[in-house]
Amino acid sequence: MTTAVGTTSRTVKLEILRQDKTGESSRWEKFEVPYRPGMNVISALMVIQQNPVTAEGQKTTPVTWDSNCLEEVCGACSMVINGRPRQSCSTLVDQLEQPIRLEPMKTFPVVRDLQVDRSRMFNALKKVKAWVPIDGTYDLGEGPRMPERKRQWAYELSKCMTCGVCMEACPNVSESASFIGPAPLSQVRLFNAHPTGAMTKDERLNAIMGDGGLANCGNSQNCVAACPKGIPLTTSIAALNRATTVQMFRNFFGSDHMVD
Repeated sequence: MTTAVGTTSRTVKLEILRQDKTGESSRWEKFEVPYRPGMNVISALMVIQQNPVTAEGQKTTPVTWDSNCLEEVCGACSMVINGRPRQSCSTLVDQLEQPIRLEPMKTFPVVRDLQVDRSRMFNALKKVKAWVPIDGTYDLGEGPRMPERKRQWAYELSKCMTCGVCMEACPNVSESASFIGPAPLSQVRLFNAHPTGAMTKDERLNAIMGDGGLANCGNSQNCVAACPKGIPLTTSIAALNRATTVQMFRNFFGSDHMVD
């Protein structure tokens, strides 16, 4: 931040990695916006959007990014801020060194500027059937109750907002690798713990036993350190390692010969 001589005005300096569309080369652009107390990164981007002029005074296009809830719930506004993947809505300017460097997450294809296509993660959630299968054609009544102790740790896993930060932090998730990433794996544990979801737990476990599944995890533990919700991702991965071992024997001997 800078302070103008003889005034109390302050500014926020930003450097943003711009890219016009998928596959094109990127470029850095510098911006300087007026400071406001309590300002977050999204606020600074909104100022640039209203007046897209670089710090050098050159007219440019408005910066593109994703956002929705602005309260760290939807996970849409993930980007790399000063080298760290995080949520731009909950990242305050006062907590950052300047110039603030904004980049798109590299794990996902860039759509434009800071906006990325997270289809890879959503497709992984489809692969592991991250939902509770129920027949909605008639009233099923109340579902089975979950023991309170199990509900408490399952709630921690349910905080996942599919922001993609854990996948960006994971060195085993890349364009050239098939690893589905920590977030989808943790959702396998969550839905297998649900009394109704457990009916199809073998399908989820089999889905992560092949290429791109658990075997591709390098246990770097970057994911749990980066997760904005503090989800115990590595604990889930360890539990799934045990569960898939049991599932492997069930597959070999036949489930009829084994009990949970």
